Amino acid sequence: MMVDPTDGKQAAEAEQWLAAIVECSDDAIISKNVDGIITTWNLGAERLFGYTAEEIIGKPITILIPPERIDEEPGILARIRRGERIDHYETVRRCKDGSLVDISLTVSPVKDADGRIIGASKIARDITERRRAQELQSLLLNEMRHRIKNTLAIVQAIAMRTLRSSSADERAAFTARLQALASAHDLLTPESWNRTSLRSLVDSVLEPFNETHRQQFLIEGPDDVWLPTTKSLPLALALHELATNAVKYGSLSKTTGRVHIGWGRIPSSPSDRLTFRWQESGGPPVKAPGHQGFGTLLIERALQAELGAARLEFTPQGLICTLEISL
Repeated sequence: MMVDPTDGKQAAEAEQWLAAIVECSDDAIISKNVDGIITTWNLGAERLFGYTAEEIIGKPITILIPPERIDEEPGILARIRRGERIDHYETVRRCKDGSLVDISLTVSPVKDADGRIIGASKIARDITERRRAQELQSLLLNEMRHRIKNTLAIVQAIAMRTLRSSSADERAAFTARLQALASAHDLLTPESWNRTSLRSLVDSVLEPFNETHRQQFLIEGPDDVWLPTTKSLPLALALHELATNAVKYGSLSKTTGRVHIGWGRIPSSPSDRLTFRWQESGGPPVKAPGHQGFGTLLIERALQAELGAARLEFTPQGLICTLEISL
């Protein structure tokens, strides 16, 4: 059988090319055998951990693992022997000088020509700066929360003095509206400081009403819907007004009443839009109010501008509020 000598040459060139890519990578690329002994070590690994290839090849991979994390390696090896891949596992490793570094680790099994697992390749990426940025973001977010709560407390104190000649019900209504805003701000997290889970927002705003009306709410909608903060705050106020009015005048004023809350993406929408619906039933007959109160003004005017579309329907069966929200 004739063998084309160019095949071997091309294979060698491809191997050299791949080796050059590995060696020049900014990420640490390491291989080890099934016993956890280091077999290859690129320049990225040298820069990250401080060891040269000559110093560390032949040493156990545990040389890089802090004592408090040593239990991670048996689990990683067990998964590799089963042929599993480990993606973006965030952990901590120890450098030559004893310092610790935050890394994201991807581990893949290495097989021989017969398909047997003979080791593993590891790609480690330094995520120290990302962790520091996350910690700073968390610190700033906590400070922002603290200042917002202080501001709302000051607003409440000023309002209570201004409204001291108003009725207790009016003062309580104003305080409850501030609390709805505060609850919406509390949903901001370091991972989602500029957006809010819609389901969490609904649950948070309705929580004060659950003690006496929990069984009267039916809430349906996908969990993977997130609202920009600019949309979540006005929606929180609107939900509070709808629930308050339902308790006073609508379906929640009767034990037989129900409120169905649902949402979903609009499939035919040219942009990412959401429909949100509040529908009351089983309560007293309703009709359009003779004058526009705070809640009606908020929904029909403010939400129209902030969210995109808002509609109130006063049907004999109960109030229906439909919102269309740009995500």
